[in-house]
Amino acid sequence: MNMAVSNLYLNEFSRVKTALPGQRLPWLTNMREEALASFRTTGFPTLRDEDWKYTSVARIEQGHFSLRAATTQPVTARQIETLVLPDMQLLVFVDGHHIPTLSRIDALPAGVTVASIADLLEREPETLQSLLTRQSRGYSSGFAALNVACMADGAYIHLAEGAVLETSIHLLFVACTDNLASHCRNQLIAGANSRACIVEHHAMLGAASYFTNVVTSIAAGSSARIEHHKLQQESPKAFHIAAVNADLNEGSHFLSSSFALGGALSRTDINVTLSGEGAECSLDGLYMGDGRQHMDHHTCIDHSKPRGTSRELYKGVLAGASRAVFNGKVIVHPDAQHSDAFQTNHNLLLSEQAEVDTKPQLEIWADDVKCSHGATVGQLDDNQVFYLRSRGVDDSAARALLTHAFAAEMVDRVGLASLRSRLDRLLRERLPQSSEVLS
Repeated sequence: MNMAVSNLYLNEFSRVKTALPGQRLPWLTNMREEALASFRTTGFPTLRDEDWKYTSVARIEQGHFSLRAATTQPVTARQIETLVLPDMQLLVFVDGHHIPTLSRIDALPAGVTVASIADLLEREPETLQSLLTRQSRGYSSGFAALNVACMADGAYIHLAEGAVLETSIHLLFVACTDNLASHCRNQLIAGANSRACIVEHHAMLGAASYFTNVVTSIAAGSSARIEHHKLQQESPKAFHIAAVNADLNEGSHFLSSSFALGGALSRTDINVTLSGEGAECSLDGLYMGDGRQHMDHHTCIDHSKPRGTSRELYKGVLAGASRAVFNGKVIVHPDAQHSDAFQTNHNLLLSEQAEVDTKPQLEIWADDVKCSHGATVGQLDDNQVFYLRSRGVDDSAARALLTHAFAAEMVDRVGLASLRSRLDRLLRERLPQSSEVLS
């Protein structure tokens, strides 16, 4: 690893470590130090790492992003009102730190706890000790190690057995400070037969250059039903690295959707383990790039037990000189007989300079399964464009309308009405000529 880069992050950690939440806890101090030692050894991934061969993070290494132990820049409710989704519980984080005065948590059902990680580390650290120490064993990359070392805040949601959260929770992460790095960690523990819907939303105020490094961990108990929707709407000069790790117990169901619209460079890793018999997951995603944006999605669905079901559909729309990477892996272990897995990735290139690297993968070690995968990369159909033009639609509007139809399928699959409405608006803003025709 570049020693100058290593020293930068080590020095930043030393500068703020005494102000990080939970600094009085020996187990957390040890965990942070071990993570920092791992980062010192491995550093950031390079193009020599197989999982990162198409995604260079050199711009993050060269960014000189500083850490902040607590937020110092006030943000008003009026400033974020256009980002807030209606009719939801709301937790707001500004530059990686929870802001209670902007959050709105109404009365919660019995058995449901919603809090910030920083608050819990100060008030009830025992709630998080076994959870965090267990998750910090082994790091998928230097980003994961850095997240553990520098974690300052995040959301904690706990559902007791049978608890049902009828109102969705909007986790709104707002960035507004230039040259700042934020490392958040979200935890969702869902007991048996519980149900909840979470929207994880990353957005910006202004057009700052900053670095977001976030990890979201989800544990679903037997027959739990969890929805997790992620909307990445970062600044066009920002860098966004995220991981979503879900462990599904017997008969549980996990629905994930990921929408990537912003950022100069973004990557989301989604890892799902079907660790209980009959567990089910559905992964949907849409990424839309323009200019010189780089968007990377890596997913891994691990069928560990029999009768697991997984469905995955990701779509990409790339214009300008943007580039996307999609790597979707499905692993079926020897004991996971009667697994049913289907995976598809479709990409639409709108310019000659746009590029996508797609790699769907199946690793099957059981002999009684039903699995398939596929990927397509193409341009708009000239016959369809010609048909619309013959009906009086001009060329640019016809292309925008066809692009809208391609992307709108993923928006229409979102069951949460307020999020679906917001995504539809963002799609129309991205393709204004299609809106004119549709209206």
